[in-house]
Amino acid sequence: MNRLLIVFVVSVLTLSAHAQKKSAKTTDPQKYATTITTEDLSRHLYIIAGKEMQGRETATEGQRKAAAYIEAQFKSMGLLPGNGDGYQQAFPVYKQEMTSSEFHLNGTPLAIQNDFIPFTLWNTSATSYFSELVFVGHGIVDKDVDDYKGLQVAGKAVLIMEGAPAGFKSSQSGFRSSSNVYGKIMAARSKGAAAVVIQSGTLPKRMMSNGGSMVVDLYKPDQYPNTYIITEKIAQSLAGEQRWNAWKESGKSGAVKGEIVKADVKLAYASSVTELSSTNVLGVIEGSDKKDEWLIVTAHYDHEGVKDGAIYYGADDDGSGTVSVIEMAEAFAKAKAEGKGPRRSILFMTVSGEEKGLWGSEYYSDHPTVAIDKVTANLNIDMIGRIDTERMSADTQNYVYVVGDDKLSSDLKPLSESVNNKYTKLMLDYKFNDPKDPNRIYFRSDHYNFARKGIPIIFYYDGMLKADYHQPTDTPDKINYPLLAKRAQLVFHTAWEMANRDAMMKRDIPLTQ
Repeated sequence: MNRLLIVFVVSVLTLSAHAQKKSAKTTDPQKYATTITTEDLSRHLYIIAGKEMQGRETATEGQRKAAAYIEAQFKSMGLLPGNGDGYQQAFPVYKQEMTSSEFHLNGTPLAIQNDFIPFTLWNTSATSYFSELVFVGHGIVDKDVDDYKGLQVAGKAVLIMEGAPAGFKSSQSGFRSSSNVYGKIMAARSKGAAAVVIQSGTLPKRMMSNGGSMVVDLYKPDQYPNTYIITEKIAQSLAGEQRWNAWKESGKSGAVKGEIVKADVKLAYASSVTELSSTNVLGVIEGSDKKDEWLIVTAHYDHEGVKDGAIYYGADDDGSGTVSVIEMAEAFAKAKAEGKGPRRSILFMTVSGEEKGLWGSEYYSDHPTVAIDKVTANLNIDMIGRIDTERMSADTQNYVYVVGDDKLSSDLKPLSESVNNKYTKLMLDYKFNDPKDPNRIYFRSDHYNFARKGIPIIFYYDGMLKADYHQPTDTPDKINYPLLAKRAQLVFHTAWEMANRDAMMKRDIPLTQ
């Protein structure tokens, strides 16, 4: 190629890049935002949250049908496949189902469901024989409280009393609370216990995770101790009625001194493991002059599935986010078809496994299809179609909860608020952004798996719907479609600005736990 031709080609490419940049900056995105309509959102949601999808539980036929539907939408819009030649990224899921369990006390077999139940969520196949148990009171480990103090429990079975002393307040809430079953098992694990026996006043009416439990971390460096929940009657038989009653009385007001309980105990648990899989669905709008940089827009499309014959439709959680991603992808695709596409590439991704523990986003963040250091931000949507129970009597219901815009990047909040002030004028409520908020929302949806990799995030959310949250009553007819459209348009406008600005979002604020 001669020198004159080289100069000509470079000049053409430079002019083209400037033209694309100018086009992106001067285009009014409102034209494309208005293509996100109540009618389209409703049409998609009545399918995503319909009977055929069977609640979209991870690694089930319903989830696979939902994935196929989302993929078909991405293809029809002209989005490129986001995982090599395909639109879906698979990750392994393992289903563990109990096949049998035994609890023998001094040679006498106890009745499963009447005298004890195994903790099927974490138990693994094992048979153990103990000649003694270590009683550890309430089994609480939390800040200044350690019921294991002075006790050696490594390799031993521990006996734990239900509840907590009067006035005790855990430093953590929910799943992490040190006084609930999960917290007590985790504490026993940290102390090296080989098995856990927890007394409960009443046993659940049916086995925990009766249909089996799903996990993604089948292979791990250490396992939780097998756990069995027993009635108070069995606890009295194990420790002796007089001693047990003394412990119980003492435990009402404070910690109970631990001691050894002599008894021959056989604990047996057997389970089967089936290897399944689930998928994330990925579609790409390729950028122009900054196509090697990325914006990622996410929502989770899985939900709770079917329980006791009832479909958990998950219209708001997170059908609302899923259909918003579909509609935003279509809006950007229309812009690109008219020569107004984004400067940066955009990855539209619906993930599965969120309800099980953020599985799909965790897998993607550990197996990304794009360079993590080239991702300007992640915009994540999880429930934006309803009005929070606590806001029903508020001055305004024209709101959305915003989480994370003051973390990781000082660019996030100014951009988010300026876009909202210009286009949608929603009330941006930061209630759940408070690090001291007990709900810990920042850590509970898929954005966190991007944040932990250093990617700036904004999370959009409508709040806790107490009556319908994770219930079969979360149905498409209850969605506030005009408000859903307005919130989705806010995310679209924010994405438009992020995808077209000159610089990537700064990463100038350290990640905090």
